[in-house]
Amino acid sequence: MATSPALPAGVPAAAVAPRPRAVLFLASCAHFVHDGFADILYVLLPIWAREFGLSFAQVGMIRTVYTGAMALFQIPAGLLAERWGERRLLAAGTVVTGAAFVAVGWAGGFATLLLLLLVGGLGSGVQHPLASTLVSTAYETGRRRAALGIYNFAGDLGKIGLPAAVGVVAAIAGWHSASAASGFVGIAAGAAILVVLGHLTAGAPATHRDVDRAAASGWGIRDRRAFAALAAIGVIDSGSRTPFLTFLPFVLIGKGLTTASIGLALGLVFAGGAVGKFVCGLAAERIGVIRAVILTEVATAIGIAAVVVAPLPVALAVLPLLGIGLNGTSSVLYGTVADLVSAHRRSRAYGLYYSITLGASALAPTLYGMLSDGVGVALTLATVSAVTLVAVPLALVLRPALAATPPED
Repeated sequence: MATSPALPAGVPAAAVAPRPRAVLFLASCAHFVHDGFADILYVLLPIWAREFGLSFAQVGMIRTVYTGAMALFQIPAGLLAERWGERRLLAAGTVVTGAAFVAVGWAGGFATLLLLLLVGGLGSGVQHPLASTLVSTAYETGRRRAALGIYNFAGDLGKIGLPAAVGVVAAIAGWHSASAASGFVGIAAGAAILVVLGHLTAGAPATHRDVDRAAASGWGIRDRRAFAALAAIGVIDSGSRTPFLTFLPFVLIGKGLTTASIGLALGLVFAGGAVGKFVCGLAAERIGVIRAVILTEVATAIGIAAVVVAPLPVALAVLPLLGIGLNGTSSVLYGTVADLVSAHRRSRAYGLYYSITLGASALAPTLYGMLSDGVGVALTLATVSAVTLVAVPLALVLRPALAATPPED
């Protein structure tokens, strides 16, 4: 995946790393760690609910605080990166998130958990806009969509590996030790990101001239209608996926699954999701973004409904297939964001997109948690299934907007 020497207007030559594959590897490692941290919570939530006597609304609030903090820091991260560089912010955010999870291992109650996860979420807010920008810039004239697909795939590997590992360690040594151990992994990853990206001269601060040029072009969105349509679909997709994963463990436990096996069950979902991230991105290039979105969202809605009504063995068998659609849509959408924004404003535009979609992802668990307290988890997930289908008409609205997208400036 080598890049060519020709660069689009607005991209300084110094911004493009000389070793794009190495940059892709580091960005993928960051995605692995941060997505793993986010989904460790799905393993720990049932444990915390039992130990601290939490309601479903409080369970949803924990998820909302972490994801909401991530959403709040997306845009500031993109803005700060224009002056400080992606390298320093990405490394610092990774260390902060790791330290927060180390401290979570000594948390003694609900309020302490919320405070520490707020800090961890803010630290993790740097990852999506900055790592995506690093990859997009490294492959500015190369196979950018394929590179972003690999980057997204690495995140799902983190969703598989870290939650499963935490589930096993928690069963053997307790959740306190499992959380602290995962945090030390994050601290080490942050240090490695700083050193290696520095060696690659990637993610350095922009020059004052580059910053001034960027400041004159707003958010860098070249087609507002297309960007708004993508963001709307992303809101539906993220706002359905996160509450489903938050309350899935409770449905499975109700069907007879042990708490120690929750991490492995979630691993089945994330394994399918990893395949979906890779396959659906390629499928979108063959059948188009619109068809890919419709197929993945319809498959997600059917899969969620099947998990709710099926007995435990069937539900577990459905999880990998469900994961393909559940995470596949995001790969289709992420690969299109870079096509709709100017290259020299990519950090800020990615920050805006992720802020919108993560905001929906943050709010949804609390709202669905309140619904679960009233009508039960099974009916709540059935509602999630129905809401997922709202993305289908939105995809149809997106069709003319994509057709009208102008070429890269």
